[in-house]
Amino acid sequence: MAKVPEPLKVAVVGVPEVTASTLFGMFDLFSSPGRDYQFITRGVPGEQRMMPYIVARSQRAFSAANGVRVTPHHSFATAPQPDIVCIPDFFVNPGDSVAGQYAPEAKWLREVHARGAVLASACSGAVLLGEAGLLANCDATIHWGYAKTLTNNYPGVKVYLNQPLVMSGQAQRIVMAGGGTSWQDLALYLIARHVGLKEAIEVAKTYMLEWHELGQQPFATLLSFRQTGDAVINRCQSWVAENYRTASPVAALVEVSGLTKRTFMRRFQEATGMTPLDYVHALRLEEAKQMLETGDESIESIANEVGYEDTSFFGRLFRRKVGLAPGEYRLRFGALRKVLR
Repeated sequence: MAKVPEPLKVAVVGVPEVTASTLFGMFDLFSSPGRDYQFITRGVPGEQRMMPYIVARSQRAFSAANGVRVTPHHSFATAPQPDIVCIPDFFVNPGDSVAGQYAPEAKWLREVHARGAVLASACSGAVLLGEAGLLANCDATIHWGYAKTLTNNYPGVKVYLNQPLVMSGQAQRIVMAGGGTSWQDLALYLIARHVGLKEAIEVAKTYMLEWHELGQQPFATLLSFRQTGDAVINRCQSWVAENYRTASPVAALVEVSGLTKRTFMRRFQEATGMTPLDYVHALRLEEAKQMLETGDESIESIANEVGYEDTSFFGRLFRRKVGLAPGEYRLRFGALRKVLR
């Protein structure tokens, strides 16, 4: 009988602002390969193929973001060299710089990566990869609410919100997952890549996990509607929130602003990160999504209601921006809303 290889060492990084569910959820999933499925199907645990441990600046217990106590197994100074490092999400202000706040974590990540470890992040955990200097001019993903945290603070990073996972770096030894429960996709991917596809499928069956192939596109436009610090553009945002159905909305916005068209276009994009027309499209599509979730109106009626006379154009735009056709969106999220009610 073939000898089972030594379990892979998987370090799960803890910081005081960490989300406890992701931290301990990762620990549980990485403890499972080779062990749990055999226990469930045969009554006897199998050989554990991965050995996770929680690592932090020190071994002193700390409180996670929700107050749950976390006691690390190792400090950075005492931890064994990991094969894989996973960085759960943690609470930082969206868009803000955290320069210098996580210097010990950044230094340790650089060191273990240089020695061959694969680094993986979930949601806002990608910020620590940026602090370690590992995201310059790289593709990345992160929770949609934190996209600007990467693009504002780390040069050349390109964020893909429509992909559940993004691989970067030499030999793809940096792996990032987006927001929410996409950390489960991350865990399954790492198990499949480093232990085996069979074991990943067994873990998915044990925990009844499904792959989040859709990504974050259906949710990402919400971030665009935050008010800006530019008072004129702020006034325009408030106006168009009530009047996005109007014909020629960009011309109307220029008039509301009192600026020349060229100045308005420049200031609007600087303040919101979008052209005025893209902003109007985002508002209209967000309203269309709400109507698809909550009502039974025809697609044509919804298109007309939010400002589009051409239903086929509306359908193409919706699919491009949201990642699903309007009918597919209704089927998925309308049904979910009914169940929750």
